[in-house]
Amino acid sequence: MRRLNRLSALIFALGLVCLLPQPAAADETFTVPGIHVDASASSVVEARNAAISGGRQIAWQTLFRRLTRQQDWARQPVLDPTQLQRIMSGYLPSNERRSTTRYVADMTYLFNPQAVAQVLRGAGIPYTAAQSKRVLVIPMAPGYSRGSSWTNALASPRFAYGLVPFAVPIGDAQDQAALGGLPFDTANWNDVAAVAARRNATEAVLALATVNGNKLTVTLRRLGIGELPTKASVDVPLLQGAASTYPAAADAAVHAIEDMWKSHVAMDYSQKGNLVADVHMNSLAQFANLQSALSGVGNVTSVNVVAIDMGEAQLSVSYVGTTDQLHDALAGAGVVLVNRGGAWQLSMAGAGSP
Repeated sequence: MRRLNRLSALIFALGLVCLLPQPAAADETFTVPGIHVDASASSVVEARNAAISGGRQIAWQTLFRRLTRQQDWARQPVLDPTQLQRIMSGYLPSNERRSTTRYVADMTYLFNPQAVAQVLRGAGIPYTAAQSKRVLVIPMAPGYSRGSSWTNALASPRFAYGLVPFAVPIGDAQDQAALGGLPFDTANWNDVAAVAARRNATEAVLALATVNGNKLTVTLRRLGIGELPTKASVDVPLLQGAASTYPAAADAAVHAIEDMWKSHVAMDYSQKGNLVADVHMNSLAQFANLQSALSGVGNVTSVNVVAIDMGEAQLSVSYVGTTDQLHDALAGAGVVLVNRGGAWQLSMAGAGSP
């Protein structure tokens, strides 16, 4: 990149501040729905306040476990009511019922991503704030069967929220034909790629449920494009039979899938880096959109304009975690980061090759 006028860059950057759009609102990752609250007091106002306050603690634990690895759950920071209010941006009640002394509702709590990040960084707890790409989960017991009890358990609507959005193939003869004879131990990405593509999934997890004495074991085998398969397993106590155990096994399997993903992407805030990237732009609005997108990525700590000229610029990006984690987090925000011949380049997805 040719030498650019640093003074022009400073003037341009200062002028650009007023043009930048505000960062996008927090996505579903920091929204915790379905918290049932119920409290009584000497007045309905006091009961409502007590119910909302009690629900915050439950929502905070739900969010913490959503963002962190299971091995870190015992380290959850204990926050008092005032601290909890500071990390939240609001709440939305539904199904409200009240009397003169009682308040009942289902609450959706909205958390402030920056405030939550500050709490977790202060506690030194690795976490991930970005949703993963869609995962195809293939139930097997021992083979895949559409409409089976194990398939239906993993397809439950209660798994709609979480960091790992996934799709379960159900009720499709084409899926049954492609997956019915799938071997758990030797299947590779090519065997499931067509089914995954139909659901916009970029990786797959085979979930094999087997009865072992007085427990049901779920063995997970993760498949990805150009990646070696990885395995994990979880045991749940066997109830009256496998079918009655499947709902609990599905809960355990989903938590294990999330933990597999978190272990790969959870950011270690003791690890920090900086890179300088070239940006090729067609308009000022395009450059503003890129900076706005960068500002909304959780592991980006600062973005500074190094140099700028007509049609091109250099940005200094400071971040936590690894460059691979930065790449994945940026991709989730619609930003493409590539390294070409040792030079970093940034662009918005769909804006053309840098």
